[in-house]
Amino acid sequence: MSHGSHTALRVFRSGGVARVVLDHPPVNTLDITMLRDLKQFVEEAEKDTSIKVVVLESADPEFFAAHADMNWMLDPGELFDLADPEADPALNPLQQLHERFRALPQVTIAKLRGRLRAGGVELAMAADMRFAAKGLTWLGQPETRMGIFPGGGGTQYLNRLVGRARSIEIVLSADLYDTDLAELYGWINRALPPEELDSYVDALAQRIAALPEGVAAAALAAIDAAEASGPVPALAEESRAHARVYPSPPEVVERARRGLEAGAQTREGEIDLEALLDKVANPTP
Repeated sequence: MSHGSHTALRVFRSGGVARVVLDHPPVNTLDITMLRDLKQFVEEAEKDTSIKVVVLESADPEFFAAHADMNWMLDPGELFDLADPEADPALNPLQQLHERFRALPQVTIAKLRGRLRAGGVELAMAADMRFAAKGLTWLGQPETRMGIFPGGGGTQYLNRLVGRARSIEIVLSADLYDTDLAELYGWINRALPPEELDSYVDALAQRIAALPEGVAAAALAAIDAAEASGPVPALAEESRAHARVYPSPPEVVERARRGLEAGAQTREGEIDLEALLDKVANPTP
């Protein structure tokens, strides 16, 4: 059964589990439509005590969520117009959305297939757990190839999951990581055979949803307390640091423009986005 009125995603309920299916062709870009739909779902879920578990997945097996809309490099105003008046004003709109998702009272699981980069990875990292289709999922933070760095929570979420050294590697290499390395680093909980991913996540979600009232929430509170400085201590610092590179100077905006013209945010261009960004960053004379 589905509920809610959305354009870029679909929501299905089964008992205490809500499945949020990203369905925004061509590549599930986190644009104004997707952000508004996700915010609407979060607002609904915050108040719905009958939902115990949220599973986030994609209708497209090749793209979980490409990244945030690159057009916001050209026009930052549209992104900043999405600021949430109910969220921390020190955070940018992407951080605000990801933090509201991360702070949901439900247990959240990201079920990953296909490519997810930048804002798409940040959204998945805001979930409590991440499970991926082995050999069919790739994660990357390619922002430095564009002349910026992760600013939707990526630096804080990454450091929390994989540690400082690997966070630096992921951010500054701007490479695409397969499930073997992502699992080794702790970026995902585990990589499962593709044919087992759905059944495993579904069974886990149903098991958690069936726990006695309050058990899961209390367990998460105790686990989060292990991080003495708080689950995500410095998003405002990330936001202030990101303001040093975004909105970007003209040469970086021009690089984004060339990237869009070369095929970014199309299915063909997003298959090897890293190579495309390298090409537009170093055009041949």
